[in-house]
Amino acid sequence: MRKIVIPALISALLLSACANDLGDKRSMNNTETGALIGAVGGAAIGAAVDKNHRGRGALIGAVGGGLAGGAIGAYMDKQAKDLQKQLAPEIQVGNITLQRLSDSQIKVTMTSTTGFDTGSAVLKSGFTPTLDKITHVLNQYGKTTVGIVGYTDNVGKADYNLALSQRRAQSVSDYLTAHQVNAVRLQVEGRGVNEPRASNATEAGRALNRRVELLITAVSN
Repeated sequence: MRKIVIPALISALLLSACANDLGDKRSMNNTETGALIGAVGGAAIGAAVDKNHRGRGALIGAVGGGLAGGAIGAYMDKQAKDLQKQLAPEIQVGNITLQRLSDSQIKVTMTSTTGFDTGSAVLKSGFTPTLDKITHVLNQYGKTTVGIVGYTDNVGKADYNLALSQRRAQSVSDYLTAHQVNAVRLQVEGRGVNEPRASNATEAGRALNRRVELLITAVSN
């Protein structure tokens, strides 16, 4: 298992280490190269120590250690405020909702108004500026994981919608990784027509249900 996890981590860390908080590509200096080697070593050690949860151990090593105690709440408070500030225009018009689910978790919900057309997993061009804002914040708060969950309305067959919801989540994940969010932090899931936000009896309701949610969770020790 380690032979699969660690090379993937090395690749992801190389991508993330060659960018600043804004996601701009740059060359690593000698100090940063040494730090990268240490991070990879930490990921390997984490995977070895946490034998029952090697994926979690590798994650903790990759992000340079998890958070503990009151530091979790403070870290997530600051991140939530930064997201609120960056996404204020989208929140104001109802294209994005931001919820603090707990001390350790934030949920960002994106609707079809900005995200996807009916039956499509292709990101609307008008949505990418919003994703850029989210990416900017995610790259500043690396001690979090991001669960990317896709949903659909009830138009069409259930198996088709389940696959479509997975593709929608994957589209968002691909965009984030292309903009330097560490792939080790991301997990993709499709839930199809399940957990609707609104009634599928109207187009307005179906539009709310065609969405992707980001569950941003602190990495704890």
